[in-house]
Amino acid sequence: MILGPKEELGPNLAWGALMLPVWLVLFKLYALYDRDVKRISHSTVDDLPWLLHAVLVGSLLTWAYYKWAPAPKLVLEEIVAFGLACMCLVPLVRAVIKRLTLQAIGPERVLIVGDREAASLVRKMRAHPEYGLEPVGVMAPSERSPDVPDLPVVGGAPQEVSRLLRTYHIDRLVLSHIELDEHEMLELMRECRGLSVKVSILPQLFDVMGPSVAIDDVEGMTVLGINPMVLPRSSRFLKRALDLSVSLGALTLLGPPMLLVAGAIKLDSRGPMFFRQERIGKRGQRFQVLKFRTMGRDAEELRGALAHQSSDPNWLKLDHDPRVTRVGRLLRLTSLDELPQLWNVVKGEMSIVGPRPLIESEDRQVQGWARGRLDLTPGITGLWQVLGRTEIAFAEMIKLDYLYVTNWSLWGDIRLLLRTLPVVLSRRGAN
Repeated sequence: MILGPKEELGPNLAWGALMLPVWLVLFKLYALYDRDVKRISHSTVDDLPWLLHAVLVGSLLTWAYYKWAPAPKLVLEEIVAFGLACMCLVPLVRAVIKRLTLQAIGPERVLIVGDREAASLVRKMRAHPEYGLEPVGVMAPSERSPDVPDLPVVGGAPQEVSRLLRTYHIDRLVLSHIELDEHEMLELMRECRGLSVKVSILPQLFDVMGPSVAIDDVEGMTVLGINPMVLPRSSRFLKRALDLSVSLGALTLLGPPMLLVAGAIKLDSRGPMFFRQERIGKRGQRFQVLKFRTMGRDAEELRGALAHQSSDPNWLKLDHDPRVTRVGRLLRLTSLDELPQLWNVVKGEMSIVGPRPLIESEDRQVQGWARGRLDLTPGITGLWQVLGRTEIAFAEMIKLDYLYVTNWSLWGDIRLLLRTLPVVLSRRGAN
């Protein structure tokens, strides 16, 4: 709302309404209405850099408009207040509208073509309802049928995709490792365009490229630019600056609550307040991770006896761990047991965002290209924690860590930080 004397409020709002088309065109120029069509996991947080820049430009245009229009003029304090209000309210309104739209029209109906990653794709879509995707079928070669529960698997040639799109009323087609020549692919694209079906392609190099690949060209020939595998000194400095500012600020604000947590642990069970465990850090360096104790004193001795009950052979994953104390269950559900790791961040042993630090027995299972996950300092939060924590298998976690390291960016860390709080509040994947 534009500030000013009460008698000027009405004229200001009337003249401001004439600026609405300008704002809509500005948002369109920043592609804020187009990215949802191309990307599956796109969220309001992903749009923040472009959104805030568009609001800044829009506020300046609004100030210039009132300067020359036959309307009450805006003073500097008013346009600054207007811009700040827009920066807070516009992302919030966009997020609410996106959620209401998804609830109103329902998720997109998805047909997966290809068998190599079909089961994994279906699991990921079902695990993330915020993507707005509903897999309704898998098309695979007749000689290879993927094991996809509660989903029809249809065989046949890729040329039959057009018929299946109509039969299943498909909104999005996901192509996973299919063998089509250039003519067949172009014909498939033409069919999808005619039916207004969105297309997503899972390329064979997905595992090593990640989401930050840049599209380039050489005289019209498309080439993919992959991030350098070594983090520049300036990037390391920015990441460390972010770590120190967040960790020191959090320790200052959360100091009193941490004292209450420590007292509750001592009252609930016998033993130390903190749990220390050796983990493998950057480039294989060992360090002692610090957490609030959530288990009894004999937890490590019982680890071997419980190994046969684990749902994942690569690490100890139990639906109901008998070693966890009453206070420990609450701490794990709320992720409060992770707070002492802020001290590990201050010491430089950990980062706020990074790969998950593993114990030695788990680290020994990571071989070959996946060892690249140790090129960056391990973090308190990261892709694994944001996307599902214990709901994600060990092998998938290693892949996510590798993709994070090879596609690091400062904005990526900030985005993961912003996405961590909703995940913690929802208790998703907490064990």
